[in-house]
Amino acid sequence: MGFRRLRAAVLAAAIATLPVAPALAQQRPLVWGDTLPATLDPHAIFDVPSQFVLLNVYDGLYRYQGNPPQLVPWLAESHTTSADGLTWDFTLREGIRFHDGSPMTAEDVVYSFRRLLAMNRAPAAAFTPVLRAENVTATGPRTVRFVLSSPYAPFLSAIPLVAIVNQRALAPHVANNDWGATWLAANSAGSGAYRVDPANYQARVSMDLARFPDHFMGWGHNQRPIEQVRARPVLETSTRVLALLRGEIDATDSYLPTDQVERVDRNARTRVARDESMRVFIIRMNNRKPPFDNRDARLCFAHAFNYQGFNEVILRGLVVRNGGPNPNNLWGNPPDLTPYAFNLETARQHCDRARAAGAPIGREIEIHIQSELEQTTQAAQMFQADLRRIGINLRIVPNTWANITSATARAESTPDMWIHWVSTYFVDPENWVGQMYDSQFHGTWKASAWYTNAEVDTLLRRARASLDRAERERLYQQATRQIVADSPDIWVYNTLNLRGLTRRVEGYQFSPVGSGGEIRLMSLAN
Repeated sequence: MGFRRLRAAVLAAAIATLPVAPALAQQRPLVWGDTLPATLDPHAIFDVPSQFVLLNVYDGLYRYQGNPPQLVPWLAESHTTSADGLTWDFTLREGIRFHDGSPMTAEDVVYSFRRLLAMNRAPAAAFTPVLRAENVTATGPRTVRFVLSSPYAPFLSAIPLVAIVNQRALAPHVANNDWGATWLAANSAGSGAYRVDPANYQARVSMDLARFPDHFMGWGHNQRPIEQVRARPVLETSTRVLALLRGEIDATDSYLPTDQVERVDRNARTRVARDESMRVFIIRMNNRKPPFDNRDARLCFAHAFNYQGFNEVILRGLVVRNGGPNPNNLWGNPPDLTPYAFNLETARQHCDRARAAGAPIGREIEIHIQSELEQTTQAAQMFQADLRRIGINLRIVPNTWANITSATARAESTPDMWIHWVSTYFVDPENWVGQMYDSQFHGTWKASAWYTNAEVDTLLRRARASLDRAERERLYQQATRQIVADSPDIWVYNTLNLRGLTRRVEGYQFSPVGSGGEIRLMSLAN
């Protein structure tokens, strides 16, 4: 579709009529230009686009707020933990209602966790090692008990991953024991501050939200809440920025290319929100596929990436060098970690050793990029040019997040290399190093390096089980040092979150969890 037609389509969608509150009948909807997830089912997917749905359409027992992110009670008003760390009891607030008006009870919480565990899709990975469905029970109308099979220190940190769904709304739509997944992929069953209009929903294309006046948190914090939201992804970077500058969308995604920052800031109608994040830029290597099953081959590639050129020149110094898989500002990250340096002579030496050991360094290597995110293209093109100088042929393959992450379910279909970010889904080293390099998570996109080291597995599992924060920190640091020595991936930077906004958007508040996408906090200037 050409730009003129696309621009007209976006604008038409933005001003399409939906019922609005009488007092705000003239308010133009917020048009959110960020990526939409492949499904609306909050138990079926675990990525940045899905967090927008999780934050706005659903609620969890706890939620992260602010920057640095603080874990606060949400649907739950409190919780207690047994001394051995195995039994967790949560008490729900009174008066919570789902979008259909029905009350939320402890049984809905039990159902939601059992559904998550039974479906065993992406968000479940944080719980399946320690939680069985039968050990989630309602002990009263507003009390829920979780009994873990072994101590799991990140349990509370991961609780916000789980959306509480309305089991009565789902029940009529269950077919072939699918837990209503087919229906919930294009509908909603939540209690969040906004509800989905299913009539206008198209996966990854469009989603309309309407404010839920009866949200349990109330609206006293916001005198002019946004009534209507149009989520309209614009895939091409240049088109997305132009749409923002023209006022056709009110927000870009949070990956605004650095070469567009000044352009957006100079425009009288737009601005760039700059926020320190906990999002790591990473180039994955499939350690199961030759030549990346050879450590020297991996070190060759690690030394062939021009970190300073990318971070300081292409990204204009708006990021911070990251020497390992954890964000620099996260506890458990070794403070003395020495990152790999760009050195083509060192890279050549490692390649020669790998070649001598039989690694097929000479074969064409594919690197998959996310074609809608320009920065992944820039990184691959720079990498391709430098690798060519040491005799390595890198082929760039345009792809999408959905396609790549689906392929990572098996080592055979996982690309040789691919580029992405690891964002903040919950604030614990488990979110990064724990789920990326423990071999029990193979088959998930986070563990798509297919790295295996028995010593690292032991360290990460001990850290996961320990209730002693100091011991956990020591174990994570030890595991991280070993992982970096093995060089399973290439870690580039810790990001500054850059989101383009129109100046009519007020009250935008950033948290690394959700990347600032919580609409209930925002309002629109007249």
